Amino acid sequence: MTQTQSAPPATWSPGPQAGTTVQPPAGQTTSRRGAIGQWFDGTPGRMRAFLILGAVMSVVFGLAAAQGFRQADGALDRAQANTAQLVRIQAIHTNLVSANADATNSFLVGGLEPPEQRQNFVDSLAAASGLIAEAAAAQPADRAALGELNKTLVTYNGLIEQARANNRQGLPIGSQYLKNANAVLQNDSLPLVKALVEANEQRVDTEFDAIGYGTIWVLVGGLLALIVLVVTLRWLARRTHRYVNVPIAAAALLVLLTTIVGGVALSSASSHAKDTRSSEYERTLALSRARIAAYDARSNESLTLIARGSGDAFDKAYNASAAEVDTQLDKSSGTTDDLQKAWGQYKRVHGKVRDADTKGDWDGAVTKAVGGPTAGADNSVEAFKAFDVSSAEQLKSTSDAVSSELTKARDGLPPIGWLGVPIGIAAALLVAWGMSQRLEEYR
Repeated sequence: MTQTQSAPPATWSPGPQAGTTVQPPAGQTTSRRGAIGQWFDGTPGRMRAFLILGAVMSVVFGLAAAQGFRQADGALDRAQANTAQLVRIQAIHTNLVSANADATNSFLVGGLEPPEQRQNFVDSLAAASGLIAEAAAAQPADRAALGELNKTLVTYNGLIEQARANNRQGLPIGSQYLKNANAVLQNDSLPLVKALVEANEQRVDTEFDAIGYGTIWVLVGGLLALIVLVVTLRWLARRTHRYVNVPIAAAALLVLLTTIVGGVALSSASSHAKDTRSSEYERTLALSRARIAAYDARSNESLTLIARGSGDAFDKAYNASAAEVDTQLDKSSGTTDDLQKAWGQYKRVHGKVRDADTKGDWDGAVTKAVGGPTAGADNSVEAFKAFDVSSAEQLKSTSDAVSSELTKARDGLPPIGWLGVPIGIAAALLVAWGMSQRLEEYR
């Protein structure tokens, strides 16, 4: 009897657990890596590598060129805007010390002050308030300090009005109100203005320095791209025994020309800005500082007389301010002889005022200081007015020149800021075209 053999029992094998990565067969992984490796193997593979590297560097150069020109153009624009803001802040400073000079000088008259001086005081404070609003709109970073400055001016104006009211009645307390107003201006208002001036001077200096950075972007980007393209051309010449690959050579020439034109244009703009900084801009700063110090000196001249024998501190302050005017006028090399003569005339009249006061002729000193029919032409008011008019005209001329020169520097820049990326793409396409011609020979 034949026995039937039964089949061996089936064994169960667990499948892959959830979350377990199924590894492909070793041969399949090798084939994929091999395909990628083969794409870069041999001469065709190296050609593809040079194609990618050359195209990428061409685009990078285009981006660098665009960034360089935008950097320079933006820095010139911001330098112009920050210079305007700096001039605006200094004009606020000038209007404040001008108003204080009018208030202190008219106080010497007693009773009703001269209408012209009163109007100058009102106009100066109004101009300062208007410039504060304008400056706050132009530079958000200055708004907080300008808001605080505006509050101090309200306090200052209130004290001046109390001084005027008491002075009209012949009350001695009026002089104390005037001194308190001057203290508010010197201790509260002007430190804020000086801080704003310093902040904007730093902004201007930063932007003037940043103008030259654009040249670095273009030159470094161009140099790197040219190195890659020249190495590519040399390698192709050795491998293919052809001296020049025309499309790639055209790409290198395009990069070279853009680098030269861009570098020269940016260097010229940077040099122009640097010349403006060392001439018109520095002259503008010097004239602004001279005017501010001159008004401060004028205020201290009046305060010395108001103190009637106890104004040594104000007299010392006058001397310090007058010395600052001399220093700043020496720095502003482009000032005319009329301005120097006007300031010299004012100092001579001031000497006569001090000489009369020192000899005990207080009334004669006041007459020289406040002017009027009995003072004649040789008085402090007329002498200072000549300096004020001449310095204001020159300040406007130099500040306008700064804006004009920076505009010229911007207008002289070629439109590579907009064309940089298209130029880089065009060079990349030329590289791809030139290399594809050689790759066709291996198919």
